[in-house]
Amino acid sequence: MALENEMKICPLCGKSTLEYVNSRHWVCSECGLDLFNNVAAAVGLILYTEDNQILLEKRAKEPRKGFLALPGGFIDPDESAETACVREVKEEIGLNINESDIKFVGSSPNTYIFKNMTYKTCDIFFSCKVPADFNIKQLQIQESEVQELDFYRITSEMDIENLPLAFGSANLMLKKWLNSKKQKGQDF
Repeated sequence: MALENEMKICPLCGKSTLEYVNSRHWVCSECGLDLFNNVAAAVGLILYTEDNQILLEKRAKEPRKGFLALPGGFIDPDESAETACVREVKEEIGLNINESDIKFVGSSPNTYIFKNMTYKTCDIFFSCKVPADFNIKQLQIQESEVQELDFYRITSEMDIENLPLAFGSANLMLKKWLNSKKQKGQDF
């Protein structure tokens, strides 16, 4: 388990005077640096077929290497969540989608532990139905991010619980997406 962000060296003055106030706040008694580790924003996309199969990727890197995840990633500075979703899907799996085709599902807090640092994120999820002529074999995965892609049939919350998902936020949003489809009377 990662340490709770226990940095000791001030990144501004280089002195060992950085004091840990709490999980997201440090103060340097030497130069007065007041550093916050604020919530980072990330996106994920639920790509689904007509018969409610969900496209999931097996993660190729930590955190949670080998676990399943939705295509997505961190939002860049000066980028909207929708634009980030389109960009991340193109980068990770080589699929071109339009912002107009994605639908907001919801958001969820998440904890992302990377290289002994704990980051709190707000994960923003969208959904998009894949075209009828979609062929998974034509996708070009970003091998540094994705080991493989596959479809998983989702018809119940138990189907979601049985998936080895990397992040709890994806679990919650897949359930929200599924329940929304059921409320609209769509068959499974």
